[in-house]
Amino acid sequence: MRILVFSQYFWPENFRVNDLVTALRDRGHEVTVLTGEPNYPDGRIFPEYLAAPERFTRYSGVEVVRVPLLPRGRGAARLVLNYLSFVLSAGAGAPWKLRARDFDVIFVYQPSPITSCLPAIALGRLKRVPVILWTLDLWPETLQAIGVVQSPRLLAAVGRMVSFIYRRCALVLGQSRACESNVARYAGSTEKYRYFPQWSEALFDASGMLPEMAEEVRPFAGTFNVVFAGNIGDSQDFPAILAAAERLKDDARIRWLIVGDGRAAASVRADILARGLQDRVVLLGRHPIERMPSFFAAAGALLVSLKRDPIFAMTIPGKVQTYLAAGRPIVAMLDGEGGRVIRESGAGLVAAAGDSVGLADAVRRLADLSAPERAAMGAHGRAYAAKEFGRDHLLAQLERFMEDVRRPLERSA
Repeated sequence: MRILVFSQYFWPENFRVNDLVTALRDRGHEVTVLTGEPNYPDGRIFPEYLAAPERFTRYSGVEVVRVPLLPRGRGAARLVLNYLSFVLSAGAGAPWKLRARDFDVIFVYQPSPITSCLPAIALGRLKRVPVILWTLDLWPETLQAIGVVQSPRLLAAVGRMVSFIYRRCALVLGQSRACESNVARYAGSTEKYRYFPQWSEALFDASGMLPEMAEEVRPFAGTFNVVFAGNIGDSQDFPAILAAAERLKDDARIRWLIVGDGRAAASVRADILARGLQDRVVLLGRHPIERMPSFFAAAGALLVSLKRDPIFAMTIPGKVQTYLAAGRPIVAMLDGEGGRVIRESGAGLVAAAGDSVGLADAVRRLADLSAPERAAMGAHGRAYAAKEFGRDHLLAQLERFMEDVRRPLERSA
């Protein structure tokens, strides 16, 4: 198939869509990517891109078509302008840049914002190509949950936009079965919904062995390390994580290693200082996803968290699948689907969202286990990941979705 992948974010930014693109290419499809200029998560265009943008026009043999946008910067107003700039730039630029190209399907990768789907829908109408949306962030409820939008009138307006988008997509894919009711609310029925969870990146050796520790974490090899990897944002509830770390600050066995960056990183850094946790909580910054296994090698447990909110309870954070495949115990502070997966897999311990006391107790319990007991948890996680979130199985499923929606258009052409 000729597939156009539409995503506001793409390499050299670290998102699962990068792996998706190479996987589709490896399965024999002709893939093109339409994306923006890389600026996530720092909020400024990557210097290496500015120095030589021509180096970023192909990714593992896949053509990458970029449109300009206003970088995220800092603050809510700048973020809104970033979202709007991609909509306008892609809406105007995609038809021209792709004017001589034909596609069988347009696939939209949508963590946030959902507005990034609007130019894809317009292009799909222009070229008479079906659009599949993989939504990983349920608007408008997520906006309300993280405090970005509180006005009922504005939330209702965003809801109408979401309904407009869902109803014009051939399919809407969601990362958990619990998302179906939310999508149906805006799509008008469950007819277009398909369950399509995320998989772990192809980073881990089939034997289950992790590589040598990254040099950044070798100084901490003597402690039980709780490793968090990924975005440092409002939805991860770092105040509750740091409250748990504060409860355990006198336990010299335990250290918290934070690998990542994000909009809340500065406030987290300040909170660490205010709580006197400099020796217990270490911010290691952002690193390429390819290096994550070497950071996971230092982990006694891998940490995942989400704030307490019904909309977050419907989701499975993408890092859960990656953590399962890493073969390390998981300690979680979240509700709903994510917690269910970790409990069901036997891969770790789960505290309720926002429960810093429960998180601290879970970390202490894991630290008290023997190495063979923790290894057994990790093995359970790997087995569950292979069964429920196998990459090849999910990609074959995606191909079937694409075939199903392109056939009606082929017959009517």
